Amino acid sequence: MLKTPYWTASGYIPVYEKDSESRVSKTRKMRLVAFLKTGPTAHHHGMWRHPETDNDFLDPAWYEHVARVLEKGKFDCLFFADTLGLFDNYRGSFDAILKGGGQMGFLDPLPVLAVMARVTEHIGLGATMSTTFHNPYQIARTLGTLDHLSKGRMAWNVVSSISNLEARNFGQDELPPRNVRYDRADEVMEACFRLWESWEPGALIVDKKSGVFADPSKVHYVDYAGKWIKTRGPLTVPRSPQGHPVIMQAGASDRGREFAARWSEMIFTLQYSKPDMQAFYADIKGRVAKAGRAPEDCNVLPSVDPIIGETESIAREKQAYINEMVDPEVALALVSTHIGVDLSKYRLDQPLENIEVEAGARGSFEVILQGTKSQGLTLGEAAKRFATSELCPQIVGTPESVADQLQDYFESRACDGFILTPTVFPGTWEQFARAVVPELQRRGLFRTEYTGRTLREHLHD
Repeated sequence: MLKTPYWTASGYIPVYEKDSESRVSKTRKMRLVAFLKTGPTAHHHGMWRHPETDNDFLDPAWYEHVARVLEKGKFDCLFFADTLGLFDNYRGSFDAILKGGGQMGFLDPLPVLAVMARVTEHIGLGATMSTTFHNPYQIARTLGTLDHLSKGRMAWNVVSSISNLEARNFGQDELPPRNVRYDRADEVMEACFRLWESWEPGALIVDKKSGVFADPSKVHYVDYAGKWIKTRGPLTVPRSPQGHPVIMQAGASDRGREFAARWSEMIFTLQYSKPDMQAFYADIKGRVAKAGRAPEDCNVLPSVDPIIGETESIAREKQAYINEMVDPEVALALVSTHIGVDLSKYRLDQPLENIEVEAGARGSFEVILQGTKSQGLTLGEAAKRFATSELCPQIVGTPESVADQLQDYFESRACDGFILTPTVFPGTWEQFARAVVPELQRRGLFRTEYTGRTLREHLHD
């Protein structure tokens, strides 16, 4: 439950009520979140070519079906990653990405989430919105509205954006430097929280007999003024069921991790191996505590791609089959986009670590390097690997062995759960919910029923 937030030397800190018994004393449960795009792929950029993939991503029924499947599987949340433009870093053109079906989001996820909210009751619903391009009043109003319409199930995947192509779509020649983007993002967060708090609990009365619609004494101006952000308030949207949406973030750089430690309740991270996950997990938990928050209030969720078969050999055959569907040109275009460098200028046989990155997303580049150094992959090999899972582990096997692998990561304090990404749509979700979730439930690792009303309550059940 949200308490009144407060200011510290570090800035604005959201605070939550603890139960009479500390959450730490309860049996630790695994968190499961589904990664989605409003387009043909997720992390696997050959997914749309699989004969069993349904590519009707312009049809509302496509989204309604997967929302029902994930809710039946008792997932905590689903969320949409988003990019505000077509990638054109590679050869100065979007041709390779568009022709080969690389990672794209065609539709605005916000109205899509409203569609999904109407056919579900429990599962959390996450939207990506950029603090660089969106005004805090717009963000607070839109997400506050959706939190009401979903009865308290919204999450905000906070991004500061990484690509100049997005900047050009919003009237800017290029993105501000990374640290400036994060400094501005801190102000956007502070302003949004002030706006969400501008309506006190109980301000909306709607009493026909007395003629009192709302209590003006419980609605307040915000008058927020920072270096980049200014807003008067109050918000037009009354206080939502959660007080504010669950905050989610995926920063990998040192500055991104500091931002996450201050604000995030879920962290989406790309890590290559269990030791990498454990190091990231320990680092984030330490930063969260240093920021004055309880470490258990921030769930660290690495991305993994489950590939499930009736036998181990069938699962491996499925993995080999889908991985061969990645277009090599798309692979190079994707890595070019993520590191902000046109890789068409480099030899495919040279190590990726030898490439100088002066612009783009340094955090993303470090993640890619992390997944290539141990095996000494060349640029061409690393790009192909990146396009099959963005260098996240592919968890391959029978339902039992997939559960074994997830349990090992979870119990080794490498994570609090997982961001799961599909390789076949919607087949990955249907198979995982039908076969792996019951196995996790039998082991006492995952909920058998939703016990709370809101997404925030799900994350602490």
